[in-house]
Amino acid sequence: MPSAIDLAASRLRRVLAPAPSAMAGERRAGLRRMRFFATALLVLMLVLFILTSIGERELPWLAYLRAFAEAGMIGACADWFAVVALFRHPLGLPIPHTAIVPHSKERIGIAIGRFIANNFLSPRVLAERIRDVDFSGWVARWILRGGNARNVAQRATLLLQRGLRALPREDFNAFMGEAVRRGIEAVPAAPLASRLLSLLWAHGEMQTVIEHLLDHTSAALGNNRELIKSKVAKQTSRLIPKWIDGLLADKIIAGVRRILDEMREPGHPWRVELAATVTRLIDDLATDPGLAARGEEIKANLLSTHQVTGQIDALLLAIEDRLDDAATQARLTDMIEQLLIAIGERLLNDARIHDGVNRWLRVAVLRTVAPRRAEIAAFIRKVVENWDTETLVERIELQVGRDLQYIRINGTLVGGLVGLLIFAVAREFH
Repeated sequence: MPSAIDLAASRLRRVLAPAPSAMAGERRAGLRRMRFFATALLVLMLVLFILTSIGERELPWLAYLRAFAEAGMIGACADWFAVVALFRHPLGLPIPHTAIVPHSKERIGIAIGRFIANNFLSPRVLAERIRDVDFSGWVARWILRGGNARNVAQRATLLLQRGLRALPREDFNAFMGEAVRRGIEAVPAAPLASRLLSLLWAHGEMQTVIEHLLDHTSAALGNNRELIKSKVAKQTSRLIPKWIDGLLADKIIAGVRRILDEMREPGHPWRVELAATVTRLIDDLATDPGLAARGEEIKANLLSTHQVTGQIDALLLAIEDRLDDAATQARLTDMIEQLLIAIGERLLNDARIHDGVNRWLRVAVLRTVAPRRAEIAAFIRKVVENWDTETLVERIELQVGRDLQYIRINGTLVGGLVGLLIFAVAREFH
């Protein structure tokens, strides 16, 4: 069963919210029908009163019916006056204490704001109402429903593109360049180099580079045989025949290639010594204060050069230009969409993250809304005060007008019955 607060909130929300045109038209038509019915009942009481007054001499029992009609007219007129007086002056006459809603617009705004602040936005009520609200579940289901993730991704891409275009290019590039530079300056160079070198060595990338170097060196020896032969000839005596120089050069090339082939073996002493040297360098980069200072000096020199500054600016300009490319925009949209879908699935499937996000959002709502309930109440009051008087009257009347016409109908019938009862009792005593 909904609580009284829920019912009041629902009613208030319907009153304050502007109705769509189709719904407003339907409500106006319903209000007109109820007004016609209530007025027709009043006319019926009038006709009945006239007829019974004429026929009472011939048929004395019509006096009871006449008393019913008379009291019904009085009740109908009184309730008509009361209902009309809420929204306007009856018959256009400036009778005191009529047109209550237009004259009390400021008080209505204050009352609505105070009511919402005290009954919906107090810390105790907020804590009770949002305790069982599944914020993260709602967000996750919304993201995964239909094309919501795609729409959000497209809007995010468009917003990023427009935001970058709206920013002053030079100032933005200067800001981002300075931010990148400070970020690089904040990272110690030597320990970072140690981690990178360790990662490359552990995963075998360095070994692959060494293999490529050996291949290129061996190929270079074969491709430059004539050059090596000429170098050997220059270093030998002129008395030695050229064919001997060529033979000697071939021997040198073959010997070096054989050494290079032997160095491909993991157990080769040179490879073992290289591994020990790299391991020692990794440790020294991470722990040696001298290397750390030298790394910071090299980094500072690099960052101070115009080439590095120009590269940072060029990178930012390239990123901005790439965002104008349709293919890049499509890829960025796909990436954002996949990220949103992954977030939605994680929120639904990971209970720890799901509960943690809910707790964080509940605390955020309490800390954001509850301390500002007075400001929210003042905002509601301002909104109501700024409404056009006719608009305020129309919105309230469309919401409660049909119920008020029932009051007129009930007043006619109940008034008639009470009048009949009084007449019957009075005649009995007379």
